[in-house]
Amino acid sequence: MSRGLAFSSFLIAFLFSSLAVWFRTILSNILTPLIVIASFNLAGVILSEASLSFLGLGVPESVPTWGAMLANSRNQLLSGSWWLAVFPGLAIMFTVVSLNILGDWLRDFLDPRLRGTGQGL
Repeated sequence: MSRGLAFSSFLIAFLFSSLAVWFRTILSNILTPLIVIASFNLAGVILSEASLSFLGLGVPESVPTWGAMLANSRNQLLSGSWWLAVFPGLAIMFTVVSLNILGDWLRDFLDPRLRGTGQGL
């Protein structure tokens, strides 16, 4: 009975130590690039949705999107209602640029190779 108990305690200790190694080494090295990639991909998804909605291939017309606002306002652009097209375009631009700057800042902040060199934050 003591041999089985020692084996099960060994398995529990090995499992928890291997999980601790997994979370401490592998996950900490994977998490930083995943966060940065997710922030850059989110900007790409916003651009894709806006362009598909502009072409009429996006979400249904009852859902307000920046791309649909741009598509609906292109007829009024020359008649003097320029703000109908400019403000959704600026919103798309500021959102995408902000997400790219956030991803770049996260890359600099979370990169362990830049710590202590004065290049990151």
